[in-house]
This record gives sequence, structure tokens and C-alpha cells, in this order.
Amino acid sequence: MIKENQRLFNHLNVLSDAACIFLSLLVAFWIRFYVLPGKISLPFTYYLYLDVVLVPLYLLTFAAFGLYESFRKKRLYKELSRMVWACLLDLILIMVVLFISKEIHFSRGALIIFFILSTGGLGAKRVILRFALRYARQQGYNQKHVILIGDSTMAQQYYQAIQRDRELGYHVAGYIANQAAWKDGPKFLGSYERLEKVLEKMRPDEVVAAVPIDAFSLTPKIISACEKSGTKLSIIPFYAEYMPSNPQFDEVCGIPLMNIRRIPLDNWANAFFKRCMDVLGALCLIVLTSPVMLVAAIGVKLSSPGPVIFKQERVGRDKKLFYMYKFRSMRINARQDTGWSTTRDVRKTRFGALIRKFSIDELPQFFNVLKGDMSLVGPRPEVPFYVEQFKEEIPLYMVKHQVRPGITGWAQVNGLRGDTSIKARIEHDIYYIEHWSLAFDIKILFMTLFKGLVNDEKLS
Repeated sequence: MIKENQRLFNHLNVLSDAACIFLSLLVAFWIRFYVLPGKISLPFTYYLYLDVVLVPLYLLTFAAFGLYESFRKKRLYKELSRMVWACLLDLILIMVVLFISKEIHFSRGALIIFFILSTGGLGAKRVILRFALRYARQQGYNQKHVILIGDSTMAQQYYQAIQRDRELGYHVAGYIANQAAWKDGPKFLGSYERLEKVLEKMRPDEVVAAVPIDAFSLTPKIISACEKSGTKLSIIPFYAEYMPSNPQFDEVCGIPLMNIRRIPLDNWANAFFKRCMDVLGALCLIVLTSPVMLVAAIGVKLSSPGPVIFKQERVGRDKKLFYMYKFRSMRINARQDTGWSTTRDVRKTRFGALIRKFSIDELPQFFNVLKGDMSLVGPRPEVPFYVEQFKEEIPLYMVKHQVRPGITGWAQVNGLRGDTSIKARIEHDIYYIEHWSLAFDIKILFMTLFKGLVNDEKLS
């Protein structure tokens, strides 16, 4: 039933997009020539002809951007981001074609108004649709019925995840395993031998296999049973906790190879553009913050005896050691290379607490960025003493050393700084590393302005 509903939904989605695009140009024409001052340069029929071209162009672009695929597993912000880029691409394409032709002169104002109206309308439709579907799924409608195969740890994590996120609309009808040993879980449907009969009887929308390592040999039978019944199969490997969220695959002589840890910054072009942004950004920020740094330097010198700049050894990219610079915010002490700082640290000076509160103590790290030891955005570097400790205690801790450490990062703008969970920080750092893009860096920098500069440090 879900497949028929999905097809109907896709048709309605495409038709509503077409209607929105078509009407947006008509409204744009009316606003440009009947609301705003100006004479009509082309007859209305020309805009109708343009509309006939724009509608299929937009729909094809949207399809190419994956906007008509099932978005049950996709977040709204990702769908809206794709939609905006698709609309912008089509607008640029139309502008270029019209400029080259030089035969027909459509109003650029009307096209800009069309872009604003169509993008806003298409985006609003998707937001409303998401909220409507979320409500329907919370009420038990539009559910995707799933049978879970296996009772491994990953199977339990999958079940708990979809139970927490009801808006996804997944309903686990039951699970198949050697025996019923799962407490507070879905209904037990029988052993692996009953798989074909269960699929024939229940006809689920999807099967999710997450068998433990000792049952991995059953995978060919599971695949065969699902293919025989025409049921979609998804597999969660028993080693899934070690996999990246978006694994990359290579191929050698027809044999697929999965890269456990391939990151976007392994690409030299990506690394080059990030480095360019770091250098230019650091230079601009040094100039802009130089008056603040001058005041901070004087304040540190007057607040307590000792150097203005505190240099501390940290672990950087490829586990190489470097000295990170900060304005000194604490009195000289024996624990400065191993002591963990807290929001109420007795070692802090009053002026040091102030500059830490507003992250002014971090400003000298712009020079670390120019040297190439650090980046503007990346995982925060740690002292060697704690790296040795955490790499044994925190899974995947050392992954963060595959990129340059940063002054700010995804963990920090999400409130994970200072005396907070190391495990949560690493999870955010790995997400950043695996999903890096220049746009992501820019987003984090803007979030730092509003959320990351002022922290929980206590002034007394």
C-alpha cells in the first residue's frame, strides 16, 4: 500500500510544483508592470511562452537534484538547500540564454520577482507538507512497515532510533532471530527459517537486516528470500559502528572496496580552497581584532606576573605536535600542561576570566592559522597528556587528527566546550570531518558569532 501511496504522492508533488512555478511568473508579471512603475516591454503572451519553458525546466532540474525522491530519511534543511540551489541554477541558465539570444528582452525585474516568489512558494509548500506528514505519522498514518532481521546491538540501536524519531514514519512490525530474547522490543516473529513464510504473509514495505556476527553466514539466504518476495532489503553490517555516515566505495578488478574513513579534505582541491579561506580569513580577522588584542595584552600584563602569550603544546593534524597560542588567563602553575580547566578554576585571574568569557584569549590563534598549524574551523586540539588518555577510552577519538585542528568547530557552536562530554564532542567532530564543505565552514563561523563567542566561564 505504501508504494501506491508514494506514487500518488510523487505525482501530486510534481503537479503542485508545476502549478506554483506557472503561477509565480504570472504574478511576477502583474507585480512588475501593474504594481511597480514601468511600461510593458513585451506582450503578456511572451511571458506565457516563457512559462511553458520554465515549468518543465524546473521540474527536470528538481528531479536531477533528487527532490522527487522519497525524503522520509532526509532532513528538511537539506531538501530546502537543494531546492534553492536548483532554482538559482535555472535562473542563471535562463538569464544566460536570454543574454546570448539578444532577440527578446524580458524584464529582469520580473524574472527576479519570479525567482523570489517561486523559491518562497516552493519552499513554503515543502515546509507545510513536512509538518502535515509529521502530524499524520505521529497519529499512525503514512507508516512504512518494516520487519527487522536479527537481534544484534545494531538492530536494537536501529529500533530505538526510529522509536525516538516518530516523524520518520517507520513501524517495526516484528523481528526474526534465533530465539525471543529481546525485552521491551518489537514482536518476535520466529526463527530465520521462517523468513520466507513471514515475508509472504505480512508483505512488509522493507526488511532491515542487522544480524550478529555469528549469524552473518545467513546473509545470502536473507537476500534470496527478499528478492524472491520482491521486498526491499537494507542491511546494517555488524561493523556499522566503525563505518562513516556516508561510506565511499572503490573497485579493484570488479571487487568493491569500502573506505572506512575517506574524508572530503583528502581531495587536494578541497584542501586548497579551505587553506585559502583560512589565510585570507586570518589576515582579515587579525586586522579587525588588533585593537582588542592590544587591550587584552596590556590587561594580561597588568593582571599577574608572567608572559602575555601562553604557549601550550597540542596535538595537530597527523598527530604532529605544535605550540598553540593564547592570551594567558591563569597564574603560572605546575598543572598548566596537564590540568583540565573548568568554568570555576581557581587558577584564573579576574582579567583572565573576563577574556575567557568572551573568547578573547583565543585571538592569538589566528597566527597559528597563518603558520598552518590550525584552521579557522575544525576539531579543537588537545594536549598530548589527554590525547594519550582519551584514545584508549573514547572510540574513534584519533579520527579528529586527520584534519587541521580549528579555533572553532561544530562541537563548540553546539555548546560542547570546556568541561563537557568528550564523547559527544568527538561525535560532532567526526560528523564535521565526514560532511565538510566550504558552506559548512561558513555556517560554523556565522554560528560562532552568535553562539560561540560567549561561553559559560564564571567571572568570579
